[in-house]
Amino acid sequence: MAETAHATAVPGWILKFMDAIDTLEFGEGFAPLTEDTDMFFGTAHIHGVEAIKEFFVKIDAPLNITHEVLEFWTAGDGVRLLRGEATMAKKTEPDHVVRAPFMHIFYLDQEEPVRVRTLRVTAGPLETEAVM
Repeated sequence: MAETAHATAVPGWILKFMDAIDTLEFGEGFAPLTEDTDMFFGTAHIHGVEAIKEFFVKIDAPLNITHEVLEFWTAGDGVRLLRGEATMAKKTEPDHVVRAPFMHIFYLDQEEPVRVRTLRVTAGPLETEAVM
């Protein structure tokens, strides 16, 4: 039986998660992640909440970045889909702003409290003409 995705209001835990990535202050925003959470970001596979935090610090610390959630869907048992856009600039070049689309797929182990088993992230391309 095929599942259908349903658009829904963006839950607070998602907004806190995005804010944690933007500020690199992980606290409550990363509470849904555990030592068993796997994150796939492009071709990178990162295991465990502490390693995931380190990954985001590595890629986002040099940037001024804001993630905007554009759409959020519930799809099937424990699957959540998020489409957004990141606005970013290197801290050394704050006037050179780029925007990148991104998609997150969250596979949840449990709903209350939310626990993320797997997170898959795709981002970009930053400049479509570079790949066409």
